[in-house]
Amino acid sequence: MARSNEPLFWAPFFAGAGFSALFMPAVMIITGVAVAAGWINATQLYQLILHPLTRLFLFLLISLSLFHAVHRIRFVLVDLGLKPFAGIISVLCYGSAIVGSILAAIFALTL
Repeated sequence: MARSNEPLFWAPFFAGAGFSALFMPAVMIITGVAVAAGWINATQLYQLILHPLTRLFLFLLISLSLFHAVHRIRFVLVDLGLKPFAGIISVLCYGSAIVGSILAAIFALTL
């Protein structure tokens, strides 16, 4: 049986799917509904974001969601007939997820 590096790409996909499915609705309610309804004011939200665990949580949410999204995009593009460009698509997709994760880490550390 041939060895493959495919599990390395599936692991962040599944982690992103689970993490996003569990926590994205809560983040959307806190940032979208609670602030708009006046349950949380901007100062309280900013104080929450300044906490190191919140920054770590947001970094994980953003980076795992990026890897989940680009994995789906990659397979959709290949299935749409761009199989000859699968290597380039992989580099672009996963490269953009890595760059996005690095930017999220920079923003989380410097906020």
